[in-house]
Amino acid sequence: MGSAISELPSRPTPLADTAETGLKIVIVGGFGVGKTTLVRSVSDIRPLNTEEVMTEAGLGVDETNAVATKTTTTVAFDFGRISLNERMVLYLFGAPGQERFWFLWDRLFSGTLGAVVLVDTRRMDESWYAIDRLEHHKMPFVVAVNRFDDDRSRYSLEEVRQALALPGHVPLIDCDARARSSGKDVLITLVDHLHELAKTREMTA
Repeated sequence: MGSAISELPSRPTPLADTAETGLKIVIVGGFGVGKTTLVRSVSDIRPLNTEEVMTEAGLGVDETNAVATKTTTTVAFDFGRISLNERMVLYLFGAPGQERFWFLWDRLFSGTLGAVVLVDTRRMDESWYAIDRLEHHKMPFVVAVNRFDDDRSRYSLEEVRQALALPGHVPLIDCDARARSSGKDVLITLVDHLHELAKTREMTA
């Protein structure tokens, strides 16, 4: 794909004491879109999750109509890690999706190299805030459409791009957050995008 890191390891790579490069990536998106699942599926280590059981206190606050089977929710962030080699590690942070926790996002963005926006086509309007905040921070990102089994809309990627008014330079791909191979493809797409942006900056400097 032309990037310095074209593949993510299929098996965990032991992280040496001499590890010197940490790359931080944030995964954002609406409530119940699959951020926690994506972090779990690709992390080398047992991920840190701050999930809590949803209670009646959230009734009327959290919109759960489209995710009626969801019983837990992230209240701070998810954290996972992928060791790319002995010296380079990728840190993954999954942001909470509910509006009442959005105030945490700006802090999670600090020191972040790039981001993944996860989209559920049944609730595309919930992606606007994530895209807006990333553009506000001038942070590179890719958009991944998490295809749910009960999604009958089957919007094409081009239809999703139009609905979200995504510029042509923003990568947009399909994914299944449950599958490690699919999650790896999303991260590879982001790393390649960041690499291309870096090359462009060098050429125009």
